[in-house]
Amino acid sequence: MNDQDSQRKAIRKMPAIDRSGRAPLWRQIREDLSQRIAEGEFTGAFPAESELQQHYGVSRQTVRQALRQLREDGIVTAERGRSPHLATPTEIEQPVGALYSLFESVRAAGISQHSVVRALAITTDAHIADRLGLDLDSSLLHLARLRLAGDEPLALDDVWLPADVARPLLHVDWHNTSLYDELDHRCGIRLTSGQEQLRAAVPAAHVRELLHIPPSEAVFCIDRLGISHNQPTEWRQTIVRADRFSMMADFDARTGYRIAVHRSTEA
Repeated sequence: MNDQDSQRKAIRKMPAIDRSGRAPLWRQIREDLSQRIAEGEFTGAFPAESELQQHYGVSRQTVRQALRQLREDGIVTAERGRSPHLATPTEIEQPVGALYSLFESVRAAGISQHSVVRALAITTDAHIADRLGLDLDSSLLHLARLRLAGDEPLALDDVWLPADVARPLLHVDWHNTSLYDELDHRCGIRLTSGQEQLRAAVPAAHVRELLHIPPSEAVFCIDRLGISHNQPTEWRQTIVRADRFSMMADFDARTGYRIAVHRSTEA
């Protein structure tokens, strides 16, 4: 059975919508599709817009509104000129507000990992030095890695640390180890706090190539200032695939957000 036959079979199983109800037609379609997806339907192929329109007897705009909401919910994805398809669940989740480790998060998900070193050197960068509260001509250790999880690219990671404390890291084999573990073991430094900003971005062409992502996919950009006992120690910029990584936070009506704190010695 080909994809088109699978789509038609799936369409025949979908009930008609209630035109006498108060709920907008697009919302009924979205809820119906969401329920059926949760029950495991459409794993072979997801119906095209034209087939959904014909089955429900609604306008293409109504169908597109329902699909737009499903995309915003992260349930389906669609590229220009192509039929919608089910979104792939994120593999790696990380609590917001935690002093977390990408290395540890991947390991906790039960996924093998390794890194490819793209740069490891002593350098200078006035902009980074200023962020670390150093003289603008201070020497910095720069470590750039392509992080892979399950043999598929996950993130591009660039880290800068003061060279006077981080120089021993030049001798580390970074294939499968964590920055924070090595920083503790070789330099006697542990992060105790920090600041982090996460934003969505459209990646440049060379980033898409390195991370194996199509032009339509966005990424997370994470800027982190790591602090050890009130001393800025690490400036990190990470570009991570949004289809493989997500951030989460717990909250309730009485206490607001309850940030899950994970203390780790790895990154």
